[in-house]
Amino acid sequence: MDLKNEQLIPLLLSGDETTFERVYKHFLKPLHVYAITMLKDEEVAKGMVQNIFLKLWERRDTLNFSGSIQAYLYGAVYHECLNYLRHEKVKVNHQDHLIYTMKDKSEGSAGMELLDLKEKLQQALSELPEKCRTIFQLSRFEELKYQQIADELGISIKTVEAQMGKALRILRIKLVDYLPLMIWLTSHHYHLFK
Repeated sequence: MDLKNEQLIPLLLSGDETTFERVYKHFLKPLHVYAITMLKDEEVAKGMVQNIFLKLWERRDTLNFSGSIQAYLYGAVYHECLNYLRHEKVKVNHQDHLIYTMKDKSEGSAGMELLDLKEKLQQALSELPEKCRTIFQLSRFEELKYQQIADELGISIKTVEAQMGKALRILRIKLVDYLPLMIWLTSHHYHLFK
């Protein structure tokens, strides 16, 4: 199958799975390499390329493009990476600003934010699945090693690792607005989990 053939586009956009699979296999590696050159991060680059193919498949009914599939995919990856880099820059600037402003706050104000963070942390913890929450609390509050937790709960160490990973992912999402405060606390050797 000639991937530069103009007849390929209607097949791809009509939802022909074989065509989509061939396009995916043909362009996956070169697009990944291209994304790495922009992002300097293999995993993030892989995610960007996956997003492009996912969007291509999900929006195939509404897409309308002419020219080559190669030009379309490279352009889409370029814009996806550019958006990601812009978003990261905004996040870093926001975090820097928050950390800077926190240094200037009075202790009373910082204390209020700390109480707010602890309250949000407790709320986020209460929303974790029970097993996940128990393992997280044993690790962070009781300071038990993963092997100790596994022994105490009668589960494998792999289960402990998986549940901790799940807990951290969920907490990271739920507490994203407090990340600068947590970074600041960590840099000042304050233990939030005590």
